[in-house]
Amino acid sequence: MNLPDPVVVSVALCTFRGEHYLAVQLDSILAQTRLPQELVVFDDDSPDGTWALLESFAPRIRAAGIRLVMHRNAANVGYIVNFERALRATAGEIVFLCDQDDLWHPTKVERFAAEFERRPDLLMLHSDARLVDDQGASMDCGLFEAFEVTREELDAVHAGDMFEVLLRRNIVTGATMAVRRSVFAGEFIVPEGWIHDEWLAMIATSMGRVDCLEVATIDYRQHGNNQIGARRRGFVERLTGGGMSRFEFMTRTLLRTQTLLELAEAGQLELDAPAMQLLRDRLTHARFRATPPRHIHARLAAILREYATGRYSRFSNGPRSAMSDLLLLRK
Repeated sequence: MNLPDPVVVSVALCTFRGEHYLAVQLDSILAQTRLPQELVVFDDDSPDGTWALLESFAPRIRAAGIRLVMHRNAANVGYIVNFERALRATAGEIVFLCDQDDLWHPTKVERFAAEFERRPDLLMLHSDARLVDDQGASMDCGLFEAFEVTREELDAVHAGDMFEVLLRRNIVTGATMAVRRSVFAGEFIVPEGWIHDEWLAMIATSMGRVDCLEVATIDYRQHGNNQIGARRRGFVERLTGGGMSRFEFMTRTLLRTQTLLELAEAGQLELDAPAMQLLRDRLTHARFRATPPRHIHARLAAILREYATGRYSRFSNGPRSAMSDLLLLRK
């Protein structure tokens, strides 16, 4: 039996003020049962000891046979642009996105690479994660659990229906993601309002196969400086939301969906006719939720009409979202 050729693996690691946790992350990369061939590190002009720490690890990384590329931005550009640049600087066929403050489980690269080698059509793979606190202690919660990822959503992903899942909401976290180079080949720029991992997932699912591993492959550290975090939420918080106001949240969702449709119509996303219709339906729903009638009686009637279309169940959280719209809460 002919075995598939081993894929060349790169890791794109972005850092900023990372000196507190970075050594643990680098140690976990060096402890992989299958080492990556390349590590590309882009530091976003850290004012602390991050760069010195990276330099101290450089001899160990190179001694392990890993090609090391280190770049320090002349000025801070933000984590999204920093990841854009780091991805473009990689050379591997499969590229792992890596945060500075997590800990990779020893078999992460081996498990992911095996899936990409076994499935040539697989363009992106992500996984669950174990949530830990700033000291690395378990929070007794997984990432999928914290995001309330349902069995139906996971089954849809495995069946190749990731696009509809992502139209509803993002369930992909960059720290658990690896992508094939073809996903970001050429000029990779994240559109306004999107985050790099969300956009990579959307591109990948528009091009072909995306899947997930229902196992934790990293410890995903939660602390006060996370760019994006995750934690288990109670019922009241799930209903009312948090952080952004309702107007900000709904407006952001509407603008992101409009951008997605514009790019698809311009041919920058490869969507077939059913997917385009699905996207237009999603935009209709996003527009309704962003601009509901102000008077409660008119709003109730409009919500009932929108609910009857099935879009609340397909693109939002069903009755919970309808109640939130009636009360003008966030979710």
